Amino acid sequence: MSTTALHKDVRELARDLKVAGLRFRSFRGVEDFAAMARVIKDSGTVDGNEHVETADDLQHSYQHLVNSDPATDMLMVEICGTLIGYSRVWWQQVVHGPRVYGHFAQLLPAWRGKGIRRVMLRHNESRLRTIAADHENNGLRTYECWASDGERDWIELLHSEGYLPVRYGFEMVRPHLNDIPAHPLPAGLEVRSVSPEQTHQVWAAAREAFRDHWGFCEEEWADDGWFAAWQGRPTFRPELWQVAWDGDEVAGMVLNFIDEAENQEYQRKRGYTETICVRRPWRRQGLARALIARSLGIHKQYGMDEVALGVDAENPSGALQLYESMGYVVTKREAAYRKPLDAELTSIQEG
Repeated sequence: MSTTALHKDVRELARDLKVAGLRFRSFRGVEDFAAMARVIKDSGTVDGNEHVETADDLQHSYQHLVNSDPATDMLMVEICGTLIGYSRVWWQQVVHGPRVYGHFAQLLPAWRGKGIRRVMLRHNESRLRTIAADHENNGLRTYECWASDGERDWIELLHSEGYLPVRYGFEMVRPHLNDIPAHPLPAGLEVRSVSPEQTHQVWAAAREAFRDHWGFCEEEWADDGWFAAWQGRPTFRPELWQVAWDGDEVAGMVLNFIDEAENQEYQRKRGYTETICVRRPWRRQGLARALIARSLGIHKQYGMDEVALGVDAENPSGALQLYESMGYVVTKREAAYRKPLDAELTSIQEG
């Protein structure tokens, strides 16, 4: 979408808004990241999302986007020249599932309730319809957005625009690192450190293991940019990983990390036990439980007081029950909201 087309689209959607100094524009590049980081932080304070992204973090992430071009797929919102919100769209093909047209609309709390965010959402949908028009319709296609339970404004807007929750996930925290259980590795397996040359092998093993999970997108995992983005994050900490090997084969893993910026912001000592997975030949042997127990000990060695993870509430391997048995408790819920795209396209064409 050209800048001219973007402005025409937004002007049409926003013609009834009466907000002094309101302006919509395109993404300008590096100069926008600091203001975007402020929007994330200030929105999170109200929405209950304890997540820190610096301007450098955003710049790194945006260098490795998949099926999303910031020049055409973002909308920036200003009041008298100050950024108050932004949105972005993308698309992905889910393995054994629909083609998903994802989007979000981030807006500072002080400017909510004035119709601005609805304009942003509808602009996103308009852009996604344009993108979808160039795609072969080989099955179900749907809009998708995510929201945690604390994002009441966003959830109310999604419901009013016809979105419904289709899948839930939980944030879970183990609030202390006392009484770490002892669970031995299955016979024949060992945990070894991962050399730089083996990093891609670990990535490939995780990709294989997660193919069974809801919403898995092969294209993203196969993208070299995604792999490079993962390696370039400040939280990329192979020295914390617990990777189980069966000879030269990766059997399972927990790719632990510590987000130092987040801990500093929220004055805590939290580690993360994430990317927990076991490849099919090594499942149902207690490997995940053993690797989690080892991970708890690693975080304790590095001075952490608690650990956290995210889990799909309907994970087919029973992950939720496993984590509860290891001392994790649910602290937050989030949901994927969807609305059929093809039904809307059909309605537009018939109209």
